[in-house]
Amino acid sequence: MFRFATPRTRARPSLTPMIDVVFLLLVFFMLVARFGPDRALPLEIAGEGAYAGPPRLVEVFPAGLTLNGVALSQRDVLLELVRISASGTDTVVLRPAGGASLQRLVEVMALMDTAGFRNIAIAEARP
Repeated sequence: MFRFATPRTRARPSLTPMIDVVFLLLVFFMLVARFGPDRALPLEIAGEGAYAGPPRLVEVFPAGLTLNGVALSQRDVLLELVRISASGTDTVVLRPAGGASLQRLVEVMALMDTAGFRNIAIAEARP
């Protein structure tokens, strides 16, 4: 007759290596994570504050810009804004139009910010 060995109890895996890996991942993600915004663009909603001076409405299209209804290049829009504005604190109203994407609007806002225009208001998009 066959005689089989006595059954052994199953060895349980140790949880210590897994816990070590979890803590290493936690430390890694804490070190590489960025906390807080890199850069913020202050915005106003058009119509909430007092508006003074000549009109400064920049319509943002997917492929171009218009200033007060006149199609201009980005450079010309900035030059004209500098000409008609008393200072960089004057409000510039941006209005997306013609299916302009949010990325395009943010690019124009960053362009205005680098040109020194800090008061940017967003108007509701035209249908």
